[in-house]
Amino acid sequence: MHKFSRFLALGAFFVVLAVALAACGGNSIPGNAVAKVGDTAITKDTFNHWMKVAAISSAGSTGGNAATATVPDAPAFTKCIAEKKKSAPAPAKGQPKPTDATFKSQCQQEYDGLKDQVLQFLINSKWIEGEAADQGVKVSDAEVNKQFESTKKQSFPKPADFTKFLKTSGMTLDDIKYRVRIDAISTALRKKITAGKDKVTDQQISDYYNKNKARFAQPERRDLKIVLTKTPAKANQAKAALRSGQSWKAVAKKFSTDQATKNQGGVLLAQAKGTLEKPLENAVFAAKVGGIHGPVKTKLGGYYIFTVTKITPFKQQPLAQAKGTIKPLLATQGQQKALESFVKDFQKKWKDKTNCRAGFVTSVCKNAPKPKTTTAGATTTTG
Repeated sequence: MHKFSRFLALGAFFVVLAVALAACGGNSIPGNAVAKVGDTAITKDTFNHWMKVAAISSAGSTGGNAATATVPDAPAFTKCIAEKKKSAPAPAKGQPKPTDATFKSQCQQEYDGLKDQVLQFLINSKWIEGEAADQGVKVSDAEVNKQFESTKKQSFPKPADFTKFLKTSGMTLDDIKYRVRIDAISTALRKKITAGKDKVTDQQISDYYNKNKARFAQPERRDLKIVLTKTPAKANQAKAALRSGQSWKAVAKKFSTDQATKNQGGVLLAQAKGTLEKPLENAVFAAKVGGIHGPVKTKLGGYYIFTVTKITPFKQQPLAQAKGTIKPLLATQGQQKALESFVKDFQKKWKDKTNCRAGFVTSVCKNAPKPKTTTAGATTTTG
């Protein structure tokens, strides 16, 4: 089933955010419904259908047998318990057998997980449809079919693969097209909300540049050759060898304990401040090109001999060059700010329109238990 995950995912901004921001609850829910969003009821038949789909998808993604996947039979879980007892491995020697209560707890967790997943999907979808209607955002059947065919072609290059998927996923063609429609509506809403929010003025670019100049600067860097030894005596021997005319390559290989550089002639390139141990950094950035310096003792107990082979001076990127980086960054920030502002209103509006029946309350329901925050020595309820 994992190969179909990209095709099944809504992939839309609002679906993801609605899960984190939503709430629901209230009265006036029809007897055949599990929840009601505005004037639209989510029926038990719809809920049960998508529970089966979710059970199949869950079984496939966890390596189970999707063909035999079933929804745990709440609330007694008689069949679920019997199935778990049948398939449970024998306990290790000396360990007790799992009890029916243990199996029932597992069944309950599985059922609750599927229930939350399905209710969130169904409720969030109604939120998106309702918001689109209020905003005058429409998606035609032709647009949905075009996106469906494109996604289908990417996910199922062979027609037979899609036919097989329909038989094994528990979804109908209408189910899949509904998910595609929600995705298309979400995209259309996002485009409307962010339209024009990516405009950036030269003054905004200049202000950002002046506040963040360090981000557009290349610090001074130094190329080095080093030899690291464990004792000052060894460091002095290495230094003497270099002064006698031996190459850094030979001396580093013979004396250095730095595994990263000893076989590369001690070469250490493009070191800026903050990349070396402080005693070595101070010595390196006080030195000129050439010469053999050290030993320099470090806090970690090693002794360095070094030479500076090249100095690349500090360079500030001018505003004209930085503009190409700053403008798209500010454009993205402008769009994100517009989306975040919209989501706050979206949350407040739709949580008051959504009612959930007892037994079908999940985190996206208005009458869901308020989140608890734990403080030192106490647990408090927020809200």
